[in-house]
Amino acid sequence: MTATATTSPDVRTAAVSVIDGLQAGSFIGGVWRDGSSKRPITVTAALDGTVLRRFSGASAQDVDQAYETAAAAQKEWANVPPTERAAIISRAADILERRRPKLTALLRIESGSSALKANIEVSAAVGITRESATFPNRSHGTLHPSAFPGKENRVYREALGVIGVISPWNFPLHLSIRSVAPALALGNAVVLKPASDTPVSGGLVIAEIFEEAGLPQGLLSVVAGAGSEIGDHFVQHPIPSMISFTGSTPVGQRVASLAAQGHLKKVALELGGNAPLVVLDDADLEGAVNGALMAKFLHQGQICMAANRIIVDASVYDEFVDRFAARARELVAGDTTDDSVIIGPVVNDEQVATVAGLIEAARQQGAREVVGGQLDGRLVGPHVFADVTEDMDIARDEIFGPAVGIIKAHGEEEALRIANNTEFGLSSAVFTRDVERGVRFARGVKAGMTHVNDSTVNDEPHVMFGGEKNSGLGRFNGEQAIEDFTTLHWVGVRSAMGPVPF
Repeated sequence: MTATATTSPDVRTAAVSVIDGLQAGSFIGGVWRDGSSKRPITVTAALDGTVLRRFSGASAQDVDQAYETAAAAQKEWANVPPTERAAIISRAADILERRRPKLTALLRIESGSSALKANIEVSAAVGITRESATFPNRSHGTLHPSAFPGKENRVYREALGVIGVISPWNFPLHLSIRSVAPALALGNAVVLKPASDTPVSGGLVIAEIFEEAGLPQGLLSVVAGAGSEIGDHFVQHPIPSMISFTGSTPVGQRVASLAAQGHLKKVALELGGNAPLVVLDDADLEGAVNGALMAKFLHQGQICMAANRIIVDASVYDEFVDRFAARARELVAGDTTDDSVIIGPVVNDEQVATVAGLIEAARQQGAREVVGGQLDGRLVGPHVFADVTEDMDIARDEIFGPAVGIIKAHGEEEALRIANNTEFGLSSAVFTRDVERGVRFARGVKAGMTHVNDSTVNDEPHVMFGGEKNSGLGRFNGEQAIEDFTTLHWVGVRSAMGPVPF
């Protein structure tokens, strides 16, 4: 259904005040200035593409300057006492929380987030920043005995150096800070390239926040520029030791390939998903429906962890389809300045065309459409298809929109086979009244994350996050972030060199 929007002018006003308050379109080496590219970066409203501000985009030369100043600043930063680094990161978390009203307004306008999703995102960004503030005092080396008399083996955990971060448009604030805050906390410098659809919430406000927190000049740069102009150069540049990328699998595969050429770099990749949400024969159907609604329709399904396939045991299939469809029909789609709206706009016209194409393909390939929402500009309402088969496009492709297919499974074994019948392996979920049965099933899923009696969409700052297969490499959050954003250095120590065997 389409909402009769109760638009709050305060939301738009707050968002525009953030955008208008920016000093420039890039933050390079601690200096606010516009980029030197002739190609502009345009800040738009996700609902209708209204232009809110234009900046000159960053060029390859701007990327060079950002990396060079980062490398120079990082050497001193790595030697700053852990408590001082922790204090700056902690202040950044406080600033994020204090700015919550304006940040949520910005997300609602620039990225099309609902009020619910915007608050979830700011809370996630605060959470990972507070977790990161603990990292300087948790980054430990080790001592090891030696086979040689009088020798000691020390393994130091050290900062990698400069980290290049490329972030996406769907959770722009959180998925930028998820790499920026840990990297800085552990003694690295960062150059951040936000997505072109969300340059403010994914980059420029983050520069403001860390500048206010007292981060020394040069340690964080934000280069807002077109990926087609600076993307390859950003990855291939000789200075960064690591590229942290969140986005689609095809682009992530290209990033990995480029990072392996010339100056070999470490990569952390969080890529696409085709998350299965499985409902077994003994599931609590009310809970399963609630979990599926959250997993599919939060932020219009534009989440890598979103339920892409709902797999339901044949014995409860019809009842689940009826219940899920009834709830989906109740969801409100519209302008996210209306607090009651859950489903907002799809982020841009290209993504709308992709989602609309998958909806039409499902119809043409024989799926039964039990809920058909509106297609009105960038507003795409809930679309639910039953009797979907594994070979249909809507089951094979990542949807990244408010559409979903429901697949019938004949027993637990077939449900598991269907769940694993994908090139992806990010998140997943299973619903059953028998928790240990759920755990056994979960451990059979080839994915980085599986949740029992919960949504596929989950992220906690102290628990590892990441996928298998074509869903990525490496892990984020907690202890795994400490490992990914540092390197190990073995220093063997002897008081004097002994005799040699020749």
